[in-house]
Amino acid sequence: MINHGSVATLADGVAAAWAPFARDTFVRAATGGLDGLELKDRVRHVSAALHERLALPFPQAAAVLREATRHVALDLWSGWPATEFVAAHGLGHLDEAMETLGVLTPHSTGEFAVRPYLDRHREEALAVMRGWAESPDEHLRRLASEGSRPRLPWGSRVRWLMEPGPTLPILDRLRDDPSDYVRRSVANHVNDLAKDHPNVAVGILARWQESGGSHVEKVVRHAARGLLRTGHPGALTLLGAMPGSGSVKELTVDPQVAVGDHLRFTVTVEAEAPGPLVLRYAVHREGSRRVFYLGERLANTPGQTFVVAKSHSFKPVTTRNEPPGTRTLEVIVNGTVRATESFTLTPPQE
Repeated sequence: MINHGSVATLADGVAAAWAPFARDTFVRAATGGLDGLELKDRVRHVSAALHERLALPFPQAAAVLREATRHVALDLWSGWPATEFVAAHGLGHLDEAMETLGVLTPHSTGEFAVRPYLDRHREEALAVMRGWAESPDEHLRRLASEGSRPRLPWGSRVRWLMEPGPTLPILDRLRDDPSDYVRRSVANHVNDLAKDHPNVAVGILARWQESGGSHVEKVVRHAARGLLRTGHPGALTLLGAMPGSGSVKELTVDPQVAVGDHLRFTVTVEAEAPGPLVLRYAVHREGSRRVFYLGERLANTPGQTFVVAKSHSFKPVTTRNEPPGTRTLEVIVNGTVRATESFTLTPPQE
């Protein structure tokens, strides 16, 4: 998606905003050498070409980029090199840089580009982002939450963001935002926080539940997903589930499955008390244990049973290697392993 078309769109905008810009020279430089580069390297390549041809002091260059958005319809792919330009060259000009990211973000998110500013200009940048949280534009409101995530995927690490507290005013403001786009970012932000400070995250979500809101339960559930995967008692309580409650009456598992096929298993779960049963399962081998969603059931009476059937894929994927060998399937009920069964993963069938 970072290609001649996206580069040409950016070039048209910059040329319309600044007449001396050597549009065609930029396009040739930016598209030359793209083949063989991965996504982020393509972004950096185009951004470097832009820096060479947009030969102005940063405040003037930033003004050109802001003006460019008025002349062309930038999108994620054409605008990303522009936000990368701001990240790489504007650290000495906080006000102009943050203003420019605010203008670019509705076209191409500045969540990655804002990270160096949070690292270098902690309080000043955070103050700007608190203002973005009040914006009528959902893209800016999302940027306030997404750009300050403790563990933003692909984003540079900002150590102080991994401590609880600094971004809480932004999250409190946006927790019940009318936009699902924004609320999902808030939930992801808290899920990040929970990886380092699980009890703090549970406390935040419990307070939000108590305060109420139109979308609070959905946000809490999405934000607590990592904690539920680990069986955190506080996260289970947020869902109304009794930690450790529930048992497995029966578990049947295919004795073997080939790489590329599906493991099929059926589990009968029994409630020990009325309330939710939060079900997960884990596939365990030496050096690896991965937890997956199995389902949720609501028991009305003690002793009520539920039968759940599942098919787990062992299709090879580029991000994970599954060597043949013995595996253990674990069934987890309200955070506690209640049944295990072994099976064998065999080589792919010819």
